[in-house]
Amino acid sequence: MMKIALASDHGGYELKEYVKTVLEKLGYEYEDFGCHSTESCDYPDFGEAAARAVASGACERGIVICTTGIGISIAANKVRGIRCAHCADCLQAELTRRHNDANMMAIGAGFTGKNMAERMVEVFLSTEFDGGRHERRVNKMMAIED
Repeated sequence: MMKIALASDHGGYELKEYVKTVLEKLGYEYEDFGCHSTESCDYPDFGEAAARAVASGACERGIVICTTGIGISIAANKVRGIRCAHCADCLQAELTRRHNDANMMAIGAGFTGKNMAERMVEVFLSTEFDGGRHERRVNKMMAIED
């Protein structure tokens, strides 16, 4: 079973704690890279830690959460090898896996409720990459890092 890197800032802490219960229910292992409370903190610190775990192969995929999902996704995407997609619904979670081979998903806790987040996590983790013509495009995206 896949191991998932989890991270949030204070704005995403409560939803991250809920996502842990979802992962446990689905049978996934996870590593929590913080934060560990609702005390104000800086999302780049935690987004980077989770992204480095995914980029190194220590975790197969990652889920990161802040209030909007935007800042933490930008931070994660600064790590070489990461394709972190900010998703707001299940179709985005599905298509970013199928078409972009995203290895991380960012969620905005200020905009996404628990039920939607649960379904998005299920979809993101169970959807495979389609490959084919999409592989060429993913390779072009990753070549930009060079």
